[in-house]
Amino acid sequence: MSKGSIGIGVISFAHGHVNAYCGQWRNMGDVKLVKAWDDDVARGRAQAESFGIPFTADLDDLLSDEAIDFVVIASETSKHADHAVAAARAGKDILLQKPMALSLADCDRIIQAVDEAGVYFSMAYQMRHDPANKRIRQLVADGVLGRIILLRRRHCISVLFNKDFLSAWHVKPELNMGMFMDDASHAADFIYWVLGRPATCMAEIEPVIVDPAITPDDTGVAIYKYPDGKLAVLTNSSVTWAGENTTEVYGDKGVLIQNHGDGVSTSILPPQPILLKLYLAAEAEKGWQDLGLPIPASHGERIMAVAPEAIADYRAGTPRCTAREGKVSIEMVLAAYASAAQGRRVALDELQS
Repeated sequence: MSKGSIGIGVISFAHGHVNAYCGQWRNMGDVKLVKAWDDDVARGRAQAESFGIPFTADLDDLLSDEAIDFVVIASETSKHADHAVAAARAGKDILLQKPMALSLADCDRIIQAVDEAGVYFSMAYQMRHDPANKRIRQLVADGVLGRIILLRRRHCISVLFNKDFLSAWHVKPELNMGMFMDDASHAADFIYWVLGRPATCMAEIEPVIVDPAITPDDTGVAIYKYPDGKLAVLTNSSVTWAGENTTEVYGDKGVLIQNHGDGVSTSILPPQPILLKLYLAAEAEKGWQDLGLPIPASHGERIMAVAPEAIADYRAGTPRCTAREGKVSIEMVLAAYASAAQGRRVALDELQS
């Protein structure tokens, strides 16, 4: 893409990350926040006003606006497919908030609409924008750790300790399935991005602390197995106060440990002093090697980082996470739900769109 200023339309302020994006975009000279829409008019009007964006109560009005090139969709998860399909059919390029959708059928609807319209599409997974995560992926791809044996990724938050959040749309199954769907999709996408698509999943997902009448789950653990035998462990909980090592990657030549990779590990002071460290069997005398990456000031810093890089990706025509890639993390999460419900190992290929 070579055009000058990019016109952005906002489709819903339901997901809070869009506020971080708008806060960045309004200060970028090469983009313009053209118009915003929300089916919750009070929410939409208030947020649009806070960013100085004209608000419309008519989605068709936004989608027909020729000044808009690119829309960010941040509606409730159950509405993603309808909004993405409508945007694609209107010829708008798309940045979609996670998770992609609540079913594989809705993922396929999005993929088909994007393909038919030929529009640009990317998921907004902030883990793919994080410098430490990029370094982990590169070290694995370059074979520095040798053959991977085990990867563990934790992605935890503390929101369900907040009684006000228990009335948020995120906890409603019809809008978001469960908190594991909402938040574990980050870690699932990371695992897929680093190791590829797994073959099978075994999982337990439970409402350990929160009343299941309020939300169906707050904590889950999934074990993914690959055709070559390597394992990936995903840990997700919305009732976690603090944490340190977020990621562990074990290979037959070395080990990587990442600290401060999720919200509960960046919010507690004093910070663990090393963000990413490497141990190599061939350099055992060096012990742990600090890879020198700066510790982020907050998890919000990662979320804000999506905004400028999303624009750079858009200009280059290189989506950070395509629609087909976005579907894989949904396959992984749905396989975990199926395994937990059925008490057995589930193959991702068993899942039907």
